Amino acid sequence: MVVEWSRQEILSALRKRLLCEGAVTDGYSGADVIADSDTMLVIFRWKRDPNMYAVEVGFPEEPESPWTGLPVTSADEWAAEVGSRLAEELGTGLVCRGRRTIRGGYVVLDAYDAPDVSPAGFFVGPVPLDNDIALLRGPGRRTIRTWIAALRSGFPRLYAAAGSHLAEAGMDVTVPRQLIIEGRLACWVQAYADNAHGEPFVGHAVASWEDGQHTIARLDLVHIQPDVPSEVCGALVRLALCEVAEAGALHVVTAIHIPELHGLGFRPANGGGLTLHLSSAEPPPGGLTDGNGRRSYGAQP
Repeated sequence: MVVEWSRQEILSALRKRLLCEGAVTDGYSGADVIADSDTMLVIFRWKRDPNMYAVEVGFPEEPESPWTGLPVTSADEWAAEVGSRLAEELGTGLVCRGRRTIRGGYVVLDAYDAPDVSPAGFFVGPVPLDNDIALLRGPGRRTIRTWIAALRSGFPRLYAAAGSHLAEAGMDVTVPRQLIIEGRLACWVQAYADNAHGEPFVGHAVASWEDGQHTIARLDLVHIQPDVPSEVCGALVRLALCEVAEAGALHVVTAIHIPELHGLGFRPANGGGLTLHLSSAEPPPGGLTDGNGRRSYGAQP
């Protein structure tokens, strides 16, 4: 069946659906929808990430949902289905896992055949700042902000339980616990076996804030247990970078020198160590783009 709506109707419907306040999902802020001869580009911001992101949306050739494949009866209904699909993609980590191409100052995300955020056989995610491991993936887990608020509200001993499951697995959690006390913890991520038990825990990575404005993050620690694939190390760093970018970081610095960092775009910094620009508006460090204009600190093409 041929689509009876004009391209202008489709573009207008998509703008109406995706640019309004509260559209799509928490953290999404629509900026524009632009069209060329073949596709449309949905441009948006994500949380406090300094990048301007975009996803390509093709003009419909048949009156059916781009999300479910079911029939739709209007351009407005079709646009709503685009929004639902985008909400699902963003909710399942599109910004972190999507393939990235820099185009006109936008980071264009492509979910097609993108690798998982977690390597095969493992899972990476935030460290739950609670001693109850049953809350590991639950909606009630404490966030970094609530832990810091609790510390400042007269509960200075709460930090002692943070990451206890990692300590029991033989990993040193001194650095992140100290950062919690100082109120400088930017993110703490972990890796563990992807099985019914969620064990063993095999690695973690920690980043802190270098400045009071939370624009510069420092990668303080990256650790994986012996005999764990190096892909797990890279996945931990990628997730840490996504976490600090979503919190507003523009740059990441580190004194750590491991091959995975160079593969993610880190380059030598003036005065020693390594640095990475997180914003697409920043001049890219040497070697961060290829001949196709690709640039990424997330999942690699």
